[in-house]
Amino acid sequence: MDEPDPIPLSALQHWAYCPRQCGLIHLEQAFDDNLHTLRGNAVHARTDQPGVESAQGLRIERALPLWHDELGLIGKSDVVEFDAAGTPYPVEYKQGSRNKAADIAACDDLQLAAQALCLESMTGRAVPEGALYYASSKRRRVVPITPALRAQVASVAQAVRAMLASERLPAPLSGEAAARRCKACSLRERCQPEAMAGGAASALIEARRRLFDPDAD
Repeated sequence: MDEPDPIPLSALQHWAYCPRQCGLIHLEQAFDDNLHTLRGNAVHARTDQPGVESAQGLRIERALPLWHDELGLIGKSDVVEFDAAGTPYPVEYKQGSRNKAADIAACDDLQLAAQALCLESMTGRAVPEGALYYASSKRRRVVPITPALRAQVASVAQAVRAMLASERLPAPLSGEAAARRCKACSLRERCQPEAMAGGAASALIEARRRLFDPDAD
């Protein structure tokens, strides 16, 4: 069986946060910075530089390339800590504090779980947990890599791949959670979620589809 085309690990977190955001970034290659993304870039300034060091009996690798052939995932870690036996422990760095809304924190958990599955595939060792390090509070939040999270990684990877294959931009989110997410999104001006509300969203998506595919039915 042919291996699926790889999709970036970051796309899973983007899809979990908002499928339309994922489409704008990974389908239309659009990205804008705001205060939140600039803070995130600052947090990752050190971890984006490949390197290896030792501390407290651990081998610590930064910017380690990651992949999972069966799931078709590719990316890199922020930090992976290896114990004396070689068991990996992924640590993903995030800006802000660990007191995030549960639905937003769940997006971070999914990204970390995807890294854990990649490490399992690469090393042949079980990765039962990892941690999210939040720069503002300078504290970690341990995340168990549960069966539910593992299943979610596979299902979201399939959803992202289907969206890329369709070349169709998902509709905006709606509701209270969407309002909170849209407020912090750097792509809000491109997305125009208010203008895309209701029937206008479907009409504009169809118009875009016909613009780029004149032979569409």
